[in-house]
Amino acid sequence: METRVDCHVKVLDETVVERAIDAGLDAIVYAPHFTRLPEIQRRADRFSSEELLVIPAREVFTGSWRDRKHVLGIGLEESVPDFIPLEAAMAEFERQGAAVLVPHPEFATVSLTEADLRRYRDVIDAVEIFNPKHFPSHNRRARELADLFDYPPFASSYAHLPSTVGVAYTAFEASIDSEADLVSAFTDGVARRVVHQNGSRRWRTTVTELAHLCYENTWEKVDRLFLSGTEPTNPHHIAYDGRFDDVSVY
Repeated sequence: METRVDCHVKVLDETVVERAIDAGLDAIVYAPHFTRLPEIQRRADRFSSEELLVIPAREVFTGSWRDRKHVLGIGLEESVPDFIPLEAAMAEFERQGAAVLVPHPEFATVSLTEADLRRYRDVIDAVEIFNPKHFPSHNRRARELADLFDYPPFASSYAHLPSTVGVAYTAFEASIDSEADLVSAFTDGVARRVVHQNGSRRWRTTVTELAHLCYENTWEKVDRLFLSGTEPTNPHHIAYDGRFDDVSVY
C-alpha cells in the first residue's frame, strides 16, 4: 500500500482539493501562516473526505522577524505560538509527541541551519529535500544536509498558490488514514520515496511561488507588523493564557 502525501500546503479551498485529487494525492498537510491550531483543525476537517485526507499542522515562526526559523509540527494537541525561540518550540513539540519536520533547510533567512540540524538530531523526524520554491542548488544542499545527519527525507509543494499543489509529494509505503497514521509514519521512519515534477511546469511554479514570496516578505510583512495589531499566533495573545509570555521575543 502506497500513500501519496503533499506534506505542506498553505492554502485550502475547493480548488486546492480538486487539484490534489487530480494529482493523485491521498492526503495533504495544511499548515497556513499565522493561524491558531483550532482554526486549522476546523478547516482541515471541513475539507477532508473519503477522496482526500486533510491533516492539520503548524509551521511555527521561531525567533524574531530578523532571525526567524521555520519548523513544522504535525500531530499537535495544543497550540504553539510564533515568535518564541527555536529551543522553546522544539521542547513544546517534543512534549506533545508531534512529528517534527524541517522545511526548506538553509533557504534564505527563514530556515534551520546545519548547526540546528546537528543540535536537534534526536528531535527532528524528517528534512525536506525538494521544495519547488528552491533552485536546483538549494535542493541539492537540502539533500546533502539530510544525508549528512541520516535524516529521512520528505517533499512538499509548499503551495502558497492553489496551482502549486501536487507538484511535489512524498509517497509512503504504508496506509495513512489519519493524522496519527502520518505522525507514526514520520516518527517510525516508514519507507518512502520523494516525487516531484520537472520541466516547464516545475519552473513556472518556481517563478510564481518566488514572486509570491517577495510579496509576502514586503507589503504583507509591513501590514502584519504595523497595521494589523497583534497576530493570532503572537505569544501574548489571550488564547495562550500567558503560557509563553516568558519566552516571547516580542
